Amino acid sequence: MNKNSNTYQILYAAVMVLLVGTVLAFIYMALKPKQMENIANDTRKQILSALHLAAPSDNQLKETYEKYIIQDLLVDAQGNIVDSAANVAFNVDMKKNVKLAERQLPVMKCRLDDGSIKYVLPVYGAGLWGPIWGYIAMNDDGNSIYGANFSHEGETPGLGARITEQSFQDEFVDKHLFVDGEFKSVAVLKKGQKTTNGAEQVDALTGATITSRGVGDMMADCLAPYEAFLKKLQAAAVPTAPAVVEETPAADESESNDNQPE
Repeated sequence: MNKNSNTYQILYAAVMVLLVGTVLAFIYMALKPKQMENIANDTRKQILSALHLAAPSDNQLKETYEKYIIQDLLVDAQGNIVDSAANVAFNVDMKKNVKLAERQLPVMKCRLDDGSIKYVLPVYGAGLWGPIWGYIAMNDDGNSIYGANFSHEGETPGLGARITEQSFQDEFVDKHLFVDGEFKSVAVLKKGQKTTNGAEQVDALTGATITSRGVGDMMADCLAPYEAFLKKLQAAAVPTAPAVVEETPAADESESNDNQPE
C-alpha cells in the first residue's frame, strides 16, 4: 500500500487511536480500584475529623475508621431505621442524593474511647465557585453538635477555602439544632448580625460571605430531614422517672395475734 496515500494515512491514524485508546482504558481500569480507595480514605479522614479523631497513616486508616464507626444506618423522614447493612450510609453519593425528591438519610453511629455515642450526618451544598460538603457529628442527646468538618472543590484560597480550617469548624461545637423544641439549625452570619428566628449562630468568614452563607444553607437543607430521627434521640436521652411504689402498711401485729386461735 502506498504510504503516501490518503487511505494509508487514515487507516494508520485509526489504528493508532484504537491502540492508544485501548492502552489508556486498560490503565484506567487497572488504577480505578486504587483511585476509589483513595477517595474512600479521604472521606474516612473527614468523618474522623468531625469526631475529633486524628487520622492515622493510610495503611491503618480503614482499621481505625471501623474501630470507631460501629454501625451504618439509613433512616426515613419519620426517624425509623430502614437499613443497617454494612457501609450503607458510607456509600451514599450525597451529590446525587440532595437532588432527589425523596432523599436517603445516611447516619454513621460512632462509639468513642470513653464509651460515648455520636451520630455523624453528611451535608452537601453550594459555595461561591462550586460544591461544598461536610460531616456534622451530633451528641447522643440529638441536639448539640459534637464536631464538624467541611470541605470544598474550588473556593477562593484565603477566603472561602477557610471553611476547612479547624478554627472555623470548632465554632459549631456545642451549638444546638433545636431551640425550644423547634428545629432551627445553626446560622452563619456576618459578625454583629442576629438571627430573626432565635437560632444559634456562628460568625461568617471575613471576605467570604457567599461561601459562609452556603455552609449555613447547606446545614439547614441537609439536616432538616433528620428532625424526626433527632427528636427520637432526644426522647431516648431524657431519663425516665422511677416508678413510685406505695407500700401497704403492715397489719397491727397485736390485732393479728388476737385473731389467732389459742
